[in-house]
Amino acid sequence: MSKIATLEIDGNKYEFPIIKGTENELGIDIKTLRGVTGGVTTIDPGFKNTGSCESAITFLDGEKGILRYRGYSIEELAEKADFLEVAYLLIFGELPTAEQLDKFDKDIKEESHVDEDMKKILDGFPKSAHPMGVLSSLTSALIAFNPGSVDVDSEEAMYNAIVKIMAKFPVLAAWTMRKRKSLPLDYGDNSLSYVENLHKMMFAKPNKAYELNKIVIDALDKLLILHADHEQNCSTSTVRIVGSSHAGLFASLSAGISALWGPLHGGANQAVIEMLEAIKEDGGDTAKYIQKAKDKEDPFRLMGFGHRVYKNFDPRAKIIKKSAEEVLGDLGIEDPVLDIAKGLSQVALEDEYFVKRKLYPNVDFYSGIIYRALGIPTEMFTVMFALGRLPGWISQWREMRLRKEPIGRPRQIYTGENLRSFKDIADR
Repeated sequence: MSKIATLEIDGNKYEFPIIKGTENELGIDIKTLRGVTGGVTTIDPGFKNTGSCESAITFLDGEKGILRYRGYSIEELAEKADFLEVAYLLIFGELPTAEQLDKFDKDIKEESHVDEDMKKILDGFPKSAHPMGVLSSLTSALIAFNPGSVDVDSEEAMYNAIVKIMAKFPVLAAWTMRKRKSLPLDYGDNSLSYVENLHKMMFAKPNKAYELNKIVIDALDKLLILHADHEQNCSTSTVRIVGSSHAGLFASLSAGISALWGPLHGGANQAVIEMLEAIKEDGGDTAKYIQKAKDKEDPFRLMGFGHRVYKNFDPRAKIIKKSAEEVLGDLGIEDPVLDIAKGLSQVALEDEYFVKRKLYPNVDFYSGIIYRALGIPTEMFTVMFALGRLPGWISQWREMRLRKEPIGRPRQIYTGENLRSFKDIADR
């Protein structure tokens, strides 16, 4: 017998079914609430207790520090798969065969050319424009060069749209950075892997032979995998709700980029470096700032420590911490800001105050360190996040459209004025 939840309002009782997920998560199905109660709704600011959909893509257990894509642990995927395999898994539901992966890779490379007129749009931005604003605009502009809407009932049309954005998005991201650094735009090299080509497009210089560094590419590959999806976060929910109006894939992704831009979401790794820079400018005394973090009366907060969802150690942070150490060791970088980061990390992992409260360094802390070590400008950090999250956004948009979910339309509790009579301007 299925479980039910009973709600009592003014002596009237209403029953609602309880949905059980494959990982034994429970949710009360209240889609008939307003109808059966005559207009009663729920209020849940931030949707912290509200499930907006059923999804088969990502499972997250913050209390236990678990993250899985399509049933595969993030630890195993980061160790054994590359980013393109993970992208295929998220979007299509299963790990690709060798033949499927080869076709996916070749099809993406075939679509990697971006219309030359896109350069004119890029030229319209000043160098001071924030990369996330530029990337969102360029992604939206792709619609002009691909005006037809995606026929979601056609597997071929859906696949072609996915391949196009997977191919062109890294080019747009790399161009965004090269514009800011006054470097000529680069299309990369189709003989390279997806992540290798991304790195080349970002860093190749016209007067110097490009050299691959395996440790750097592996770290970048892992970072993209770790950011590929994270359940119904702000930007993912934005992609789904924009797509629910039957807006196209590119438009929905552009909206997701804008949502990710916020410092409480994708901008967190940028905030980490800005904090470290501020500590350096104040003399670099990590002990002083550790004490400030412990002082409840002090407004200072350590950025990149703890997580809204993970109440234990962020499983992604465990993976990328090792990569950060490898990158710093291999590149031999001497940077006082990174030294401060290492000092703060060590204290947080050992100090009883932080351990007791489970305020461990999260993925944003370590990703910021790696991006800085690679020479990626701080304002580009969130763009790197978007590159990783791209397949997650695509998979969520695809799932929502294939399930024919209704248009998103949250309710509200009105708290404004009651009916009033209009006053002529002379009487106001």
